[in-house]
Order: sequence, then C-alpha cells, then structure tokens
Amino acid sequence: MNRRQFLASATAAILTTSAGARAASPQDGPFRTKYFNLDTGTGPHDVTAAPDGAVWFTGQRNGALGRLDPRDGSFKLVALGKGAAPHGVTIGPDGAPWVTEGGQNAIARVDPGDHKVTLFRLPGKAAYANLNTGVFDKRGVYWFTGQSGFYGRLDPKSGDIEVFEAPRGVGPYGITVTPKGDIWYASLAGSHIARIDLATGKANVIEPPTPNQGARRVWSDSKGRIWVSEWNSGNVSVHDPADGSWKAWKLPGRSPRTYAVFVDDKDKVWLTDFSANAIVRFDPASETFNAFPSDRTGANVRQLDGRRGEVWGCESGQDRLVLIQTAEPA
Repeated sequence: MNRRQFLASATAAILTTSAGARAASPQDGPFRTKYFNLDTGTGPHDVTAAPDGAVWFTGQRNGALGRLDPRDGSFKLVALGKGAAPHGVTIGPDGAPWVTEGGQNAIARVDPGDHKVTLFRLPGKAAYANLNTGVFDKRGVYWFTGQSGFYGRLDPKSGDIEVFEAPRGVGPYGITVTPKGDIWYASLAGSHIARIDLATGKANVIEPPTPNQGARRVWSDSKGRIWVSEWNSGNVSVHDPADGSWKAWKLPGRSPRTYAVFVDDKDKVWLTDFSANAIVRFDPASETFNAFPSDRTGANVRQLDGRRGEVWGCESGQDRLVLIQTAEPA
C-alpha cells in the first residue's frame, strides 16, 4: 500500500451498523414474486436478463446454458460440451450470452439465434482457473475471474485471450464494470476488492475495513460506488473510489451469509442471504432492509441480476428461477 492509499484508508468514513428487516410497504412498489421451475438437476447458478425479454441462466450441474421465456415459463437448454460446468453468464455488446465455462476451462459464446457454441480456451498456465464470472468493459473487451488465482481478458474481435495472476493468489470471484468503464473484482478467499488497470492489466488491491469479511461479489451503482456482498461477515458494504471511504451494514438476523449483490436502476441494493433463505433489498437512503424469503426451504439463491423493474435470481437448491417485480409491468 502506498502513502496515498494509506491516508485514504486511514481517513475513510467507516460505518458498520445493524438494522432489522421490515415487510414491504405499498410505497416501495408492488414487489410481486414469481417462480419458474426448471428440470430437476439443472443446478441454476447465474442469471442475466437480455434486452429482447429473454432470461439466460447457467445450469452448473447439467452442463448447459438455458434460455427462459418469462411470458409462458418455457425454456430451452443448450449443451456446452463434454464435462461442462458453467458458472457466470452476461450479455455482450453483440447480444449474445457469454459464459465462464469452468468445466472446459474456457469462455463460451452462445449464438442467441442458432445456439452455436464457440469456446475460447484459456492458455496452459491457467490450466484450471476455476472460472467464475465475467463482464464487458466499455470497449467491448470481456474480463473474467478464476478462483484459483487468476483474472483475464478476452478480445472478442480477435479472439485473443490473456490471463493474469491475481496479486494475492486464490480468490477472485465476482466482477463488475462502473458507468465510466472501470473494472473491479472481489476476492472471496483474499477478503479484498481490486481495481484492474485496463491498459496494463495490473490489479490494485483495496482493503475493506472489516477483516476476513469474505468479499464475494461486487456491483457498481450509477455513481461508480462499489457495493460488496461479504460472505463471512454477513455485511453489505460500499466503497467510494472518489474519496476512499467505506460504509458497511449488517444484514438482519442472527448469522447472515451474504452471497450475491445487485444494484437496480433506482440504486437500490439487492442481496441474497443463505441463512435467512431470502432475497434482501437494502435502501441506502433510509438504511433499511426488506426481506423476501423463498416459499421453499434451501433455495440458495446464488446470483442476482435484473433490468428495469425486475430482479432475477437462481434458486440453485430448488432448480428454479425467481423474479421479483419492482415496478408495474409495461
């Protein structure tokens, strides 16, 4: 840590509070919850909503990428290859879903029309990267993480792929892009977040104020602040790169386990809590939580994503997708 980073850390506004959850009220929005059943054994892990209305999800246990039509609940599965075990999925500038395919140690692109699968395999030095999640920067370059201690980038135009060793080894997990195009990732095993220099590929580690918090996933809000789901501590925290400040809030309940984080179009923060078997909404303005427990035990919602008026999650323990509508349908 250099002197400038130390001073920013030392003077950061650090706040950790604990708050109770409350039931959703009418002024908060309709908050209608819907469930979409998938095939038994799918093991949905990550989900992303496409501009055309479809919802794509990874089937980690059945080695497939799925496409759900929310209008009637129908879905199609695309086999990704022998030994496939997909983790993350995001929609690229080309409108196609791009997948971190850990089973084949490759980035997979699935054509949204004919469902053709194209694999971009990682180089030998990252023989088992344990691929996790990916995101596109503003130039159209795809950045990804691997829990075995790697992160990397793929240029879809040339197919060139480059892998970097994480500065503190194992742990790179969630990844996000800010409105300005900066790329940040979270290290679960390393309990930190890091900003990647897009020119050099070097990652600069930023320490959260809570020790051994288990930073699992990250998401940027509209102001470029980085929201972090802290698995070990049960916190949701936020880092403002503009002034180096941090704030943290404990999720409701006795022993929260904060897995996923997603920031919606109104800058409300959505999280998943394995202990509460719930999706949780946090309002940064009022510093209050709303809890949305699943109607089945052991939902284990792994990841959240969404679009205007919708929050989507994967119930990995129940082979379902869950939708929370946050606005009246158009």
